[in-house]
Amino acid sequence: MAVKWTNGHSSSILCLNVNKEGLVASGAERGELTIWNEEGIHLGQIQLPRADDVTCVVFSPTYPSRLYTSHGETISVLDVRSLKGPVEYFRLNEEEINCLSVNEIDSVLAAADDSGAIKIMNLENKKVSRSLRRHSNICCSVAFRPQRPQSLVSCGLDMKVMLWNLQKARPLWTITLQENEAEGAEHQSAGQFFNPPLAHSLSVAACGNIFGCGGEDGKIRIFRVTGVKFEQELGFKGHTLGVSQVLFLPEVYWLLSGGNDGKVLLWDVSNEVGKQLKSPVKSIHRRKARTPTSTKRDGEPNAMVTNEHARVLPKLSIEHGEKVNWISYAEIKGFRRVLVADQSTCISVYPLTET
Repeated sequence: MAVKWTNGHSSSILCLNVNKEGLVASGAERGELTIWNEEGIHLGQIQLPRADDVTCVVFSPTYPSRLYTSHGETISVLDVRSLKGPVEYFRLNEEEINCLSVNEIDSVLAAADDSGAIKIMNLENKKVSRSLRRHSNICCSVAFRPQRPQSLVSCGLDMKVMLWNLQKARPLWTITLQENEAEGAEHQSAGQFFNPPLAHSLSVAACGNIFGCGGEDGKIRIFRVTGVKFEQELGFKGHTLGVSQVLFLPEVYWLLSGGNDGKVLLWDVSNEVGKQLKSPVKSIHRRKARTPTSTKRDGEPNAMVTNEHARVLPKLSIEHGEKVNWISYAEIKGFRRVLVADQSTCISVYPLTET
């Protein structure tokens, strides 16, 4: 049964984030931003300038009181100890920003927008250092890789997933999910409805080499980065509609997913990921054998072989009942909790029990 955090918003909550001290930030439509403590009591509220929807909130990994927020084409930086207004703001992007990511040393910020561009800002000199333009449609999600502050992954409605290094303006490696799915189309029954695998959300595991992607086709794909490329390790499905959010938990290969079907699922992919880690020689040979049909460099994807044989079932299924806008994770009084934002004005908090 969910605990509801209420009275913090008057509009639908669109995004969530939790800092190291347990403070929760929530952004909503019409520029609403609220800070909560772990008891679910709101500590401060503000309406950002121009009342644009707050699409993403990200706490600094090194300064817990610093919060980066995106609203419209603007990025505002706030001090959550005193929510009187933005400390500073930036206009890097030409269209609405969908996702922000900050690397773990708080030196670089990435902002992905509706044009498909990813703007990279140096947080020391507050200048744009790169403009990454390879997505041909809306870029929905971008995420820096832990332990690799110059490396990030992105995905978008062009069905592409990309690996970047900030030293280059072109992606190191690209996979087009639609071409990957084409190989498995023959296994679908005649007349089966097929949703294109538009890529909505990304999350990178703490190791930095494993990341997950949620798609419009209800499927979750797990990728492994090896050097300057990546390939799909797993593909599994538990949602009947699009997967709007994926989130790796810290330190373990457990993945939360939230969907348009109103479900929140917890997955354990450690067994499959662990198998690959335990037999690196075999894994390398297998990858080499698949390279000609896997991908191409520099944004020129080809078909890719995928491991669909692993049977991955959710460890926990939460029937939330409403379309999920965002999910986040927190330890509250020593207990694991998943925070869910939907079309309503409240945050739902569920216990994350191990099964």
